[in-house]
Amino acid sequence: MRNLLLLFAILFTTILKAQEPVTWVTGFEKVSNTEYILSFEASIIENWHLYALDLPEDGPLPTEFVFKNEGAAYELVGAIKTSESITEFDPIFEMELSYFDKKASFRQRIRLLKPETSQITGEINYQACDDKVCIFREESFDINLSSDLVKPVAEKTINAASKLKSEKLKINFKDKSLLDQNMNKGEGSGYFNLFLLGFLGGIIALLTPCVFPMIPLTVSFFLKHSGSKKQGIIRAILYGFFILIIYLILSLPFHFLDAVDPQILNNIATNIVLNVIFFLVFIFFAFSFFGYYELTLPSGWGNRSDTAASGGGVLGIFFMALTLAIVSFSCTGPILGSLLASSLSSDAGAMQLTIGMGGFGSALALPFALFAVFPNALQSIPKSGGWMTKIKVILGFLELALALKFLSNADLVGHWGLLKREIFIGIWLIISLLLFLYLMGWFRFPHDIKGEKIKPIQRILAVLILVFAVYLGTGLGKDQKGQLSLLSGFPPPVFYSIYELDSDCPLALNCFKDFEAGQLYALKTNKPILLDFTGWACVNCRKMEENVWSQGEVYRMLKDEFIIISLYIDDRTALPETDQFDFQYPNGRIKTINTIGEKWATFQSLNFETASQPFYVLMSPDNVLLNQPIQYTDKLTYENWLRQGLQKFKTLK
Repeated sequence: MRNLLLLFAILFTTILKAQEPVTWVTGFEKVSNTEYILSFEASIIENWHLYALDLPEDGPLPTEFVFKNEGAAYELVGAIKTSESITEFDPIFEMELSYFDKKASFRQRIRLLKPETSQITGEINYQACDDKVCIFREESFDINLSSDLVKPVAEKTINAASKLKSEKLKINFKDKSLLDQNMNKGEGSGYFNLFLLGFLGGIIALLTPCVFPMIPLTVSFFLKHSGSKKQGIIRAILYGFFILIIYLILSLPFHFLDAVDPQILNNIATNIVLNVIFFLVFIFFAFSFFGYYELTLPSGWGNRSDTAASGGGVLGIFFMALTLAIVSFSCTGPILGSLLASSLSSDAGAMQLTIGMGGFGSALALPFALFAVFPNALQSIPKSGGWMTKIKVILGFLELALALKFLSNADLVGHWGLLKREIFIGIWLIISLLLFLYLMGWFRFPHDIKGEKIKPIQRILAVLILVFAVYLGTGLGKDQKGQLSLLSGFPPPVFYSIYELDSDCPLALNCFKDFEAGQLYALKTNKPILLDFTGWACVNCRKMEENVWSQGEVYRMLKDEFIIISLYIDDRTALPETDQFDFQYPNGRIKTINTIGEKWATFQSLNFETASQPFYVLMSPDNVLLNQPIQYTDKLTYENWLRQGLQKFKTLK
């Protein structure tokens, strides 16, 4: 619960910046030459409240004072004393909570251990809420004991050096009209494809033992326990509608995250620790599908939902749908995890997640509505049986393959060199061969029936898996140009290889990974610039490089006609200390730029107002845009786009 509150608190930080719900004034009272009482006065706007210092577990975040006592210059004497708080039952947290309304006062006595100490610094961490939203703040304070002035809590500012570095990120384009619209984003078709992928995931979930047996039982329940057939159909359709709504609701928090910071989803998706966690979670999912243990939500959730469902009416039908979502989690959870992880790794992750969830929920809901309208069709659906166990095991092998992708993302972003392209492909090859042996009946898992005959459809699937394994084997050689094009984006890039290659750029092309260096070289050679915003963990970037950049005339133009500047948004390599700086966004938010990826992500957002990759810009060395930026697209469109930019550059010359 505490982590969930933190998430929602961050969401509204930017929105509420214009009128801070809580403002602080700090001061001190001198008791003796070595003892002082520090004061912290909070003013709270109407309808908001600030939580007290001591709160129960699983409640909101308490107010906390963190003193930065470097060198043990002083000691705290006793606990912080506060003004009188209000204590009452909070219906949201379902517990007694203490908070302050309108004003709050805090006093901390300190004793100087070093008499020359004059500055007391630290942070105030607190949460404040009204009846709709909450905010979380970390605000610094600096109390000067040598002054009688009462100073407000210090707000972070940026120095002149940071301002200069920030200004250098801005490109002074001579004509920005081409930035008003980005060419061929392909969102419509992309969203449709995502919906289909989500729908396919829902169909697979329907065929698992957790969901499939529920279809005839639930439809029969509605038809038999309704006053008429029409009423039964309406209830079944409403039941399916609520299933869809429940899965759509799961994606809503990510939209708030996206609104706070457009780069935040990309930062989450390329975070090394998070990708390692995804790797471990997917391994855990896989062994659950293999039948070694059951993956379930707390039983109390299902019991409470089931009890609420017995109330009848529309609300009862909603809780019936919620009960299905809870009890089927052992099968749907890993599939939803795959959908979540892949959406966060894509452009516009929040919207893509919603579209994918919509497809998933629609597939789960559809059978309940259709079989209620056509109940006779229930007789034609196959019986539950061992075939559903086979599907779960196949999904387990797929989870293992997906798990490796997340470990590869962490490896690429962290530049560990553990999962080079050939090693990745080799492990996928082993997983494919193990799946082939399983389908041929050469070994089994705990839930498989001993001595079960292998059906023809299972043998056909086994042969297809073997063909896929042979296909993977073709990608283990040194010459990888154009190899494994069907899997482009999933294995590491071609230049991330165990073989010693001439270039660490895509397809061994010449490229720069710093904008200023690339622009200087373009000026020297008098060639146009291809600005390539990419990422180590960007699937669509790899697809473009391996399926589009590698093709005939496109490859020639990139090699001979353009200066490529590839800027990796997710590069976690730390900038030299002298190059690190604070950047202030137009809304006033200040962010410290510590890594190469943060620098180029800010560069992209500042100049092109987008945070998605791949993102391509054609420009002259002297900052003239040659055509509209372009994103993920097909070979013909990209080739024409390059030709148009090249032609305009020649005209400018």
